[in-house]
Amino acid sequence: MKTELRFEPYKITGHRVGDSSWYPAIRELIKSEISAELDEDDGLFIGYGMMPDGLPYTMQDQYDTPEEELTFQSAILENDYLKATFLPELGGRLWALYDKVNKRDLILENTAFLPCNLGIRNAWFAGGVEFNCGRRGHDEQTVSPRFTAVIQTGKYPVLRIYEYQRDRGTPFQYDCFLPEDSRYLYIRGRIWNPNAYVVPMYWWSNIAAPEVPGSRVVVPAKDTFANWYSGGSHALAKLKMPDGEGFDGSYPVNFQYVKDHFYNIPEDTRRYECLFMPDGYGFAHVSTRRLRGRKLFVWGQCQGGRHWNRKLLGPGLDNYIELQGGLGRSQQECLPMPPKTAWEWLEGYGALVMKPEEVFGDWDAAIGNTMSALDEQIPESVLDSLLKETRETVALQPGEVVIRGSGWGALEELRTGKKLASQLDFGTVGKDQEAWVSLLNEGALTSDEPVSYLVSDEWFELLKNAKESWQKHYHLALNYYRRKDLERAEKEIFCAGEISGNRHLLHVLANIRRLQGRSAEAAELIFNAGKLNLSDASFLKEVLKMLLGLEDYAKMYKLIAACVPEVKALPFIKFMKACALAHTGALDEAEAILMENGGLDIPDIREGENSTSQVYLYIQEERAKLEGKPFDPKKVQVPFLLDLRMSGD
Repeated sequence: MKTELRFEPYKITGHRVGDSSWYPAIRELIKSEISAELDEDDGLFIGYGMMPDGLPYTMQDQYDTPEEELTFQSAILENDYLKATFLPELGGRLWALYDKVNKRDLILENTAFLPCNLGIRNAWFAGGVEFNCGRRGHDEQTVSPRFTAVIQTGKYPVLRIYEYQRDRGTPFQYDCFLPEDSRYLYIRGRIWNPNAYVVPMYWWSNIAAPEVPGSRVVVPAKDTFANWYSGGSHALAKLKMPDGEGFDGSYPVNFQYVKDHFYNIPEDTRRYECLFMPDGYGFAHVSTRRLRGRKLFVWGQCQGGRHWNRKLLGPGLDNYIELQGGLGRSQQECLPMPPKTAWEWLEGYGALVMKPEEVFGDWDAAIGNTMSALDEQIPESVLDSLLKETRETVALQPGEVVIRGSGWGALEELRTGKKLASQLDFGTVGKDQEAWVSLLNEGALTSDEPVSYLVSDEWFELLKNAKESWQKHYHLALNYYRRKDLERAEKEIFCAGEISGNRHLLHVLANIRRLQGRSAEAAELIFNAGKLNLSDASFLKEVLKMLLGLEDYAKMYKLIAACVPEVKALPFIKFMKACALAHTGALDEAEAILMENGGLDIPDIREGENSTSQVYLYIQEERAKLEGKPFDPKKVQVPFLLDLRMSGD
């Protein structure tokens, strides 16, 4: 058959992600404490490009509702060998890739849409292949539409997915195509830095695959940068492959705890990562050399890892791993991207069938056999040639837009007066950009309430010269806060006018006080902000998180008691109540909440948090103290639904 590109509805059961929150994400979302034990010539940019908070984004945290049938628009590329299904409305994810010849799935297609709190903006879901650009983490568009266009090359149709990356001020695109005779799906990435300055850049293609006992990951590396998760921080150490941890780390099921392995592929070696099933059937991810990094992520065999798999996967699925490819050699770094520069690469996704004895056993032999098979099936020279020839015929060609993304690219084009990229149509601005259009055209923020935020240097300068209003000072405060100039941020908050009845101002001032170490004042301010609307679940969750971090349990309990019944019934709010009760001596009442229905299931608990197990252990420890008994946390069996521990801490 000739390659087809068609659009059709895709139905799946899951939790709908509601409207985004109104408040700016000014607390740090992803901890950036990273220690590294590396050699002097490894050259990793550890810590470069990390963001101190979640600005300019708001949260997407409203998904703790009953499951329902959801319908998304899908885009399908299909030839005689492969069927690839994309979901443009969910971050442009490659959702499924089916090998029609061998009648097997090449990647993990989730059977339900189950958002959990793992993304930069909270909501993230497992399955398929996601494409993350800009800042470290599951990016801001992971549950949002990206622009989607169709290009007709004369040879085959091309599905283009693209957007504007707000953190870096850069447009990016990935053009997806499946030639008629191809057994590989191609993803052609391109990032363009239109700025006159260097920007930190990050890209990782994140592939979900089933975790199968006896399966093995083969990658051309003799050593690896292994990442440990410990208390919210990260520790990177260079180890030998495959047995630098005391066991064979090329077999995913050998890991007890969550772990990242960033493989140190030599400069003079082609880039690939393959996952082989016990019968020798393999999934291969290959690329040109710009996409240098390769990674394995496992949840581990511990109870916490099994719990995360259960939270994220739908019926009929057990456990999964992630294979990834990135610009850097690790995810603890960005790379400096020169001004007026384009970075391009080509990825290939397909099957590689081997004899089991060729890929199981000696590590060097497995690498050599896999490399030889790939060189025969899909030579690196073919990838290089295809990347080069599709620059003019695909990457720089305009397409017909089918699905619209955000209005931020259109706003940037209004600001600069020129297109971000001639081949990309960013359409027109939307509601989130209206206030900023007013700032451009009228020199004033004219909206009733802030609904979106900007913290780039260019918009900071425009704000300084804006006409007088409380919003001008509020947004200036956020910009100073981002730059860690707390003194000026505080001054702008007080210039904005009366604070006591304004949640926006109270929220920022509370966070300023928090960073200043003035915990009692911070708690009082954020408590007062929460009281102003006791039905706003999203903001009340944020208030309670802050109060928990400030250890003001009395205010937590008082605020929850005043909430409307619908808010009190939410699992996360119940958990916050249990925390407040436990730390104010009501141990039995707290434990009863935690053990509701065999264990409180909290959809939006943050990845990496041990708070559920910690409060359970705290209750047992306090009870032991009251009874005069010794306490050993290692001897306590934490209930499954409360155990999200990702390490052996």
